[in-house]
Amino acid sequence: MNMRRLLTVPHGRVLVACLAFLALTGSASADTTDGQRDFDWELGTWHTDVRVLADPLSETEDQWLQFSGTSVVRPLMDRRANVVELKVTGPAGRIEGLNLRLYEPQAQRWSLTFVNMRDGLLTPSVYGGFHDGVGEFYGDDQLGGRPIKVRFVVRRQGMDRATFEQAFSQDGGASWETNWIAVDRRF
Repeated sequence: MNMRRLLTVPHGRVLVACLAFLALTGSASADTTDGQRDFDWELGTWHTDVRVLADPLSETEDQWLQFSGTSVVRPLMDRRANVVELKVTGPAGRIEGLNLRLYEPQAQRWSLTFVNMRDGLLTPSVYGGFHDGVGEFYGDDQLGGRPIKVRFVVRRQGMDRATFEQAFSQDGGASWETNWIAVDRRF
């Protein structure tokens, strides 16, 4: 609806015109039962312990790298989005990254997109949502030039603890190898 037209609507229809304008632009407060508040519990600062598989989907013996640090989750855009700032260190070095999470109301799903600050590149997004208290997100990526599937699972374990696991599949999702486990505890 054109704003100039909205301003010339007779007084008796102003409320109806305003509500129609808000519906068209999405400016009205949204229904929060559709999933867009699924990550609200995570807002704040967390202590994070991370284990990363050194060489995923390889024939080598599993070697897990250990990291510890913080994860800070901040809301964006009236909580229809949020960003996770991860900073962890360990004997193998440092990981600094951001995870941008965006809610897509039409599909009632979230996209999660990670960026490692070392190279500044966005990874392909994973998509999904929460069912029965567990968040599951899936997407496609590449590892060493070959296509893979990615699964990211979020498990809230009470008010002050959560786990985050990432797994890769090279057989279209028939089998999965976990390669990232983060355990967060609220400060």
